Amino acid sequence: MENPMSYTCILVFLVILGISGFNSGVNGAGECGKSSPDREAFKLAPCAIAAQDENAPVSSQCCQAVKTLGHNPACLCAVMLSNTAKSSGVKPEIAITIPKRCNLADRPVGYRCGAYTLP
Repeated sequence: MENPMSYTCILVFLVILGISGFNSGVNGAGECGKSSPDREAFKLAPCAIAAQDENAPVSSQCCQAVKTLGHNPACLCAVMLSNTAKSSGVKPEIAITIPKRCNLADRPVGYRCGAYTLP
């Protein structure tokens, strides 16, 4: 049985994502094309716990979402550093390790993401 705290964290993450999605407008193409990093962050909801705890297992759903967003490293980076991610308790120094923890062979190793570098 999973820890009820993990469900609470995911629920809070989704609520924050939903609120930010209603309050953000798209003013053209950015790192994530016509979508905003805050909206794209919703796709990484399965990664909420793994992005807060480096010892937490990374789910296959999380790895698939990271693999999909990882085709655009600038978008993946923007999502990991977004206000939505930060307000949801995501720790960028841990989130940046998820592609490696997923053993993604085609991850953008060495890509600079703010003050962080993808391992």
